[in-house]
Amino acid sequence: MHILINKKYLTLNQYKVKCSIGKRGIGLKRKEGDLITPIGQYKIKCVLYRKDRIKKIQSKLRKIIIKKNMGWCDDPKSNRYNKLIYLPFNCSYEQLFKKENTYDIILVLNYNMSPVKKNKGSAIFIHVAKKNYNKTRGCVAVKKSDLLKILKEIKISTKVKIELQK
Repeated sequence: MHILINKKYLTLNQYKVKCSIGKRGIGLKRKEGDLITPIGQYKIKCVLYRKDRIKKIQSKLRKIIIKKNMGWCDDPKSNRYNKLIYLPFNCSYEQLFKKENTYDIILVLNYNMSPVKKNKGSAIFIHVAKKNYNKTRGCVAVKKSDLLKILKEIKISTKVKIELQK
């Protein structure tokens, strides 16, 4: 059972939902901030979620509660590049505890993680889409209710395959 992602849809078995991807589409990710959703096959490392907004998460994956002092390092100069960090932090990072609901649930994909290559891109997540499915900065986004359904079904062995439409 694997997740397939293309230009417009995320599919898990027979369950197919609308998704948004990076502003520059799916392709080979060349550098940090290029707005591309990276083509390839990935494992889901863990689920990050806001306990104040999601009461109960049903998932076999490792779950981490997002706290106000958490971020994700996107600074290639840092030795914490493409890793979960705790604030205060003296390099560039993305705040995980947001006012908007896009990071209420985050599936962390193992893109550029072993080994981490500086400047190759960080933080490829599957997260909650904005109401109008705005394009992302490289992540994949789906409706919150769809993400909760998907979480119930996936296993630790589930892979995420991001591909160009055939």
